[in-house]
Amino acid sequence: MHLKDIITSIKKRREMLHVTQETLAEISGVGLRTLKQLESGKGNPTLLTIQKIANALGMELQLQVKQNKAP
Repeated sequence: MHLKDIITSIKKRREMLHVTQETLAEISGVGLRTLKQLESGKGNPTLLTIQKIANALGMELQLQVKQNKAP
């Protein structure tokens, strides 16, 4: 899953739960400005930031790492 898809899922979940950006920022510990930038497709969040937001929304974040084949 790409970052854009993760952010879309987070935004949909927030809206489904009727949680405002302000409330999510407060309960996740992520700055409101950061959250707004994230949802608008701007910014480059860290994995920790995404994890905090996902946790606050009751979501599970799974990370897949691909290994490049050696030449």
